[in-house]
Amino acid sequence: MELFFEQLPIVLKSLNVGFIQTLKLFIITLLGAFPFGLIISFGSMSRFRPLAYFTRFFVWIIRGTPLMIQLLIIFYFPSLVLKRPVWGSGEAGRFLAASVSFIVNYACYFSEIYRGGIQGIPAGQTEAGLVLGMTKSQIFFKITLLQMIKRIVPPMSNEIITLVKDTSLARIIALQELIWAGEAFLKGSQGISGAIWPLFFTAVYYLIFNGLLTIGLGKLERRLDYFR
Repeated sequence: MELFFEQLPIVLKSLNVGFIQTLKLFIITLLGAFPFGLIISFGSMSRFRPLAYFTRFFVWIIRGTPLMIQLLIIFYFPSLVLKRPVWGSGEAGRFLAASVSFIVNYACYFSEIYRGGIQGIPAGQTEAGLVLGMTKSQIFFKITLLQMIKRIVPPMSNEIITLVKDTSLARIIALQELIWAGEAFLKGSQGISGAIWPLFFTAVYYLIFNGLLTIGLGKLERRLDYFR
């Protein structure tokens, strides 16, 4: 028991550093994937057939391959082709590559949610807006967008919670996120060898983070009930 309390400050300090990296990756992914996903959804719904086919093919590839493989390809492939480091060196370079990988991956998933939300709005509402003299952009932002948000919150919430756990995959390119920090104690690279209990603390970090997100997203969904 004394050994546990001696090791606890070291473990918590390391896990806090890993959690901050995880939180940064989570926030940057959402900031990039939300707007990029909307752009992709417009491309997949475009009346210009080549653009629509290309966009849907791209989304099919990203959704049909593991995120871990995408991380490895995006991190290593450009540097191998160009014969020079593309992402930079050290932790900053690995974080940049991981951010790009996560943004592209989740933007494709978000795009399908956006597309379903937009196409789920009755066409009669668009026609009514046109009759009233509204432009297509006015119809989208004042009629379609608000109703779409209500429809996409539940599936988007699932993806956001999944993102929290998927950030652990970044350790495949040696990004020092939360799982990497917990696993380091098991391997002894933090001065503590063979200690498995820090991994349980790592799970607690994820549980608390996901719990707070679930509460927040639930409140958001209830606030949007007036669209029913």
